Amino acid sequence: MSDTCDQLDTCGLPCPAEWIPKADLVEVYGVAVIVSIAFFVSIGVATIFLIKGKVENFFVGGRSLPLFVIALTLASQSIDSNATLGNADLAYKFHYWDGAVLPMGLGLSLVINGLFIARHINEAQCLTLPDFYGKAWGPAVEVLVSLLTCISFICLLAGNLVGLSIIIRFLFGGELATSVFIAGIVTMIYTGAGGLLSVAYTDVAQASLGLIGLLTTSAWMLSNRSPDHPGPSIGFPGYLYPDDATCEAYEGVPAVYTEGACMYNEDVWGPDGMDNGAYPFGDKAVFKDGMMDIDAYNPFPNAILFNWATIFVLGFGNLAALDFQARCMAAKSPTIATMGNFIAAGLTFIVGITFSFMGGYTRLNYGPDSQFASFTVDTCSKFLDLPTCAAWEPDTTAFLKLTTTQLPTFLGCWVLIGICAASMSTSDGAILAISTVLSHNIARKAIPGGDRFSDIKLLTIVRVSIIPVTLIACIVASTYNETGYLLIVAFDIVLAGCIAPLFAAIYFKKSVTPGGALAAVLFGSILRAILEFALPKDGLLAIPHGEFNFDYGPGEVGPLPTFFDAPASDHWDPDTCNMPRMEDWTGLDSLLSPVISVFVMFLWSFIERKMDRTLWTCLPAHWLDPGYTLNKTSTLDVSKTSTIACDSCVAAVPLS
Repeated sequence: MSDTCDQLDTCGLPCPAEWIPKADLVEVYGVAVIVSIAFFVSIGVATIFLIKGKVENFFVGGRSLPLFVIALTLASQSIDSNATLGNADLAYKFHYWDGAVLPMGLGLSLVINGLFIARHINEAQCLTLPDFYGKAWGPAVEVLVSLLTCISFICLLAGNLVGLSIIIRFLFGGELATSVFIAGIVTMIYTGAGGLLSVAYTDVAQASLGLIGLLTTSAWMLSNRSPDHPGPSIGFPGYLYPDDATCEAYEGVPAVYTEGACMYNEDVWGPDGMDNGAYPFGDKAVFKDGMMDIDAYNPFPNAILFNWATIFVLGFGNLAALDFQARCMAAKSPTIATMGNFIAAGLTFIVGITFSFMGGYTRLNYGPDSQFASFTVDTCSKFLDLPTCAAWEPDTTAFLKLTTTQLPTFLGCWVLIGICAASMSTSDGAILAISTVLSHNIARKAIPGGDRFSDIKLLTIVRVSIIPVTLIACIVASTYNETGYLLIVAFDIVLAGCIAPLFAAIYFKKSVTPGGALAAVLFGSILRAILEFALPKDGLLAIPHGEFNFDYGPGEVGPLPTFFDAPASDHWDPDTCNMPRMEDWTGLDSLLSPVISVFVMFLWSFIERKMDRTLWTCLPAHWLDPGYTLNKTSTLDVSKTSTIACDSCVAAVPLS
């Protein structure tokens, strides 16, 4: 512990203690992680011999994957570094629900996909998800969806590279960018070798080893570590207890200056204090009304709108996930595709939601009442009754420190391997998905003669495109180095405009025209971009409602908190703390955009049918022709076509 620091000199709070791991980070934990990564890479590289120069094998695994592979590979994609490390980080920084909404949303998407979409995706016999849109709505929608899903998956890939790079940097040190690029290169190597077969078989190994490790860790902590959250603060000399129960529990003594009050007992707890008095009434593992009551976290703010929006974004936006649907295409049968989603959903709920409890343990050991706590000096809060040092600064590596100190060494290694496996299993799928879509759905249309590409040439283009895709994702990851955040951004992008046409392609073909589908994609996406900048957003994610949704004010050096036993003249006036009201409508834009997309899609289609022609008169006819392919220019009049299902493809029929 340092002899002096700002929070000691200004606020009288002890300086953060020095952290010491249970075992050598490099020689023990680092070696375990390196060996596991090498094992995963070797499996992926070995699958190069199964491709045999065939695009179908590389893109969709020959459509031959059995149920257990589909279930595990879907679970591996769902339970990524965001749903594990990001989940625990958010539950630690804020509270349980702030982390749990990630696996809740991802699991919900698998349930919805299994109920409504997976079977149809498998029956369509497509190579990529944009192919499905193209068969239903024509090349214009196909290319636009291709671009949006690629942008989305760059963010998803970046988010998972962040998770893997954080572990690499924590164990071995070095610069952030270096760790990110190492993570990207390692994943890129085996993804380019075997395509979806490489991804699928490594996912099985990663899921078997990683998911069991994560679940075992949660079970061990819940069974062997109590309490699972901070209790009422014991305090420090002069600290006044908030009620008789706390006073009695900690053998408090009568206060000197505050009549009838009870304070910290130095004879029992010592003159140096036990904690920082951050939890007068204690914390909870879970606030049961945290998703329903905006003031549930009293006296802290609650980002309730953002949390509900997160579930919605992940639950529906993930339906346009390239990697999820690629696995449905690769399943042996529609039934396997459907059941695989349900099994993966169960694994996601069990592993992910249970893992959210790690936030409480991390807060107990590295939170504001711990010996490692750090505070921003120039901050006040009238709700916390703190004239200075009100804002706690969460440790970005707190959960990793928990795994390397509070867990048995073997289990600590296992959970780090599990997070690495979770990160790699989604990163490889994202790299593959982006590269296949860029090559198959965009390059073949943009490059003259693309319709005549041989399988070998297309595979070469895919493998080459993996390099710039990974490079771009590494740059994004180095810039926005936050777990959890990029996951939500990724599916927010496709939720806005891509989900309505996806459902319409399956359930509303007679009501929706190709022009209406194109309008849905464009208007939903453009509206989302506009709302991103039009809505008030202060970056704090809490709406301007509730009693406690206020930011910290500037600190007031000198006076003491009123929970300190001292003459009244030495106390500060909490009302002098100028706390600005939080105002961040992040989440509202995510909820509004897909609703408007649906409305525009049906309205546009209705108008086109009434007028008996397309409103997109500026576009070449074949751009909105579901019957058009690269090898054959359609002769159909797009102004009078819609779509119906025809076995596993889509045929054009008159609007009338």
